[in-house]
Amino acid sequence: MRYPFRAGAAVVVLTVALAACGSSSDGHRNAGGAGASATRPPAVSPSNGPGATASSESAAPQASEPPKPTDELTPATGSFNKKQKEYLVDRVPKGMDPAAVLQTGQETCDRLTYLVKADREVAVAAIVTGELADAKPAVEHLCTQHRELVREAARGYADGTYRDKQLRPGRYHNVSPTGNCTWQITGVNGRNLGSGSAAAGKRAGITLPDAARTFTSTGCYAWLPEGEHG
Repeated sequence: MRYPFRAGAAVVVLTVALAACGSSSDGHRNAGGAGASATRPPAVSPSNGPGATASSESAAPQASEPPKPTDELTPATGSFNKKQKEYLVDRVPKGMDPAAVLQTGQETCDRLTYLVKADREVAVAAIVTGELADAKPAVEHLCTQHRELVREAARGYADGTYRDKQLRPGRYHNVSPTGNCTWQITGVNGRNLGSGSAAAGKRAGITLPDAARTFTSTGCYAWLPEGEHG
């Protein structure tokens, strides 16, 4: 395993990273990263699919708040560069300072950079579960060096139930499971194809066969594919 799992350490690393303040990969000062919660989110809804990163912390505008036109995306002082403007498009509600929305994306990049240095697999798992709010757009525009992490996370599974086309046959292992990590794989007519449990912090591996029709995970936090980085 290229990035060996350290039992118990992953949770500590993630907790510290989500509370850390620092500088973004673009050199902007992080003014409000401290205090972010490291509590694990609810299981990902099957409708969101694997690798979903929906979060209540998202700075994306709601339907009742029309986003600012692109030509109004200017900070109180200074200016935004091209990548920053691309990140902000359709993400700034009217009446909100675009610099505050940009800061959210920069904080996500800061936390992701910290996690990668501490434990790469925890960084990927945090994207899978959505603990890093809006990681995909932040990486796409503000910290492109982490694109491979987002691509890998898109192939992972957070706790939840997945069916049919959401399943990708292959080998997976869990990351930072709780003491109540359980899983089950079923086929046609609910036939059990595999199930098991793992103790807190103990890695377990599973294989999703071609015949799998449903995969359910509880308390396992995240499952990552085994391959280039597995």
